[in-house]
Amino acid sequence: MKTWKQFPENVLVLGLARSGTAAAKVLLENGKEVTVNDAAATYEDAQVLELQQKGAHLVLGSHPLHVLDGKKIVVKNPGIRYDHPVVAEAFKRGIPVITEVELVSHLTEQPIIGITGSNGKTTTTTLVTEMLKHSDCKVKLAGNIGIAATEVAQTMQPDEKMVMELSSFQLQGIAAFRPSTAVLLNIYEAHLDYHGDLESYVNAKCHIFKNQCADDYLVYNADDPILQDKVTDAKAKKIAFSATQYLQQTGAWADDTYVYFFEEAIMAREDIVLVGQHNLENILASVAAAKLNGATNEGIQYVLKTFSGVKHRLEFVGRHKGRYVYNDSKATNILATQKALDSFKKEIVLLAGGLDRGNEFDELIPHLQNVKAMVVFGETASKLERIGKEAGIPVITHASDVENAAEIGFSLSDEGDILLLSPACASWDQYKTFEERGDIFVQAVHTMD
Repeated sequence: MKTWKQFPENVLVLGLARSGTAAAKVLLENGKEVTVNDAAATYEDAQVLELQQKGAHLVLGSHPLHVLDGKKIVVKNPGIRYDHPVVAEAFKRGIPVITEVELVSHLTEQPIIGITGSNGKTTTTTLVTEMLKHSDCKVKLAGNIGIAATEVAQTMQPDEKMVMELSSFQLQGIAAFRPSTAVLLNIYEAHLDYHGDLESYVNAKCHIFKNQCADDYLVYNADDPILQDKVTDAKAKKIAFSATQYLQQTGAWADDTYVYFFEEAIMAREDIVLVGQHNLENILASVAAAKLNGATNEGIQYVLKTFSGVKHRLEFVGRHKGRYVYNDSKATNILATQKALDSFKKEIVLLAGGLDRGNEFDELIPHLQNVKAMVVFGETASKLERIGKEAGIPVITHASDVENAAEIGFSLSDEGDILLLSPACASWDQYKTFEERGDIFVQAVHTMD
């Protein structure tokens, strides 16, 4: 375990939730003086009481700037924007601002496989983890996938690796964090309300390799022009993957028959159960990262023959009365829904809608050719109805919520059709999380007559 001697003694943890609570705990356990500031938490909350018992100073209910007095560093919850008053004031005072994943650098020296991208992070992170597990490699999962990295890092054994899903929110706040294998899946316009502009978003993603050295690996998408440009100056060994190019000398690729790693055929494509071109990219990135970290072909083959998708991410719910039902509630942006629609050749009944962030959905129109009916709901229902009409979809119906949408969608579909929940929107207008939205959809399908 690394030493904490160089880490500042007086710390502000801004925002609790899972990562803030985990950060505060580990800092307190390593003798740091910690102030916790959270506007939503109360003094009766279980995690607040625990931190108080461990010695944390608590400032709850608001964000007064005096919480920065005497502080040498701020550990910020990733969801808190950089224009937040306390964060902005910290920068004015010259106080460093980091996120919880940076603390991993002080907790473990074991190899880390870090995975980021605009889309496909959870699928790829899960695939790499399972490929290594089924190759008898010892791994632990952490990060943006819902498991605080500091909690996992404290339990790492000498023969273990950590596989981490990393968001741009987390990566923007790192200083020394360095994965031994970094995976960059793709870059699309996303989270610009948080980062301000595309360049800032891209730069945050590319922090994943900024501290790497010549002994490390950088796995990147050779079909992504932004990444091709950005990785030029990377110091790590560059391993490319591509769903369109033959890369016998440089990385992971596929033809119509096989998936390859350099010149080695790993497995037949017809044996892979995940559908869609976007999943082929995720698979190629996973194969590269897994092979670089000791996975066997047998372990990779087992996973790709049995893994049918991450929950809520183009998850095959089952065949119900002849309909093929897919839960893609994690599709909270247009790109994710585009990729879901492009994954099927059968006729689709599309269920979409959710939080209105002010954007339109015209980019979906070219991807709606196989959609025979749309069921729209939430704040964006009218916007989606408009583009459905422009695409010439004959049946477009409004629903009150996702449960009602499932019922209507089922009535509009026939045997052999795809019933697809792929909202293209965040869930927060009606549901706390995309998981809640997806669970309600799945339950509604299972309870239909």
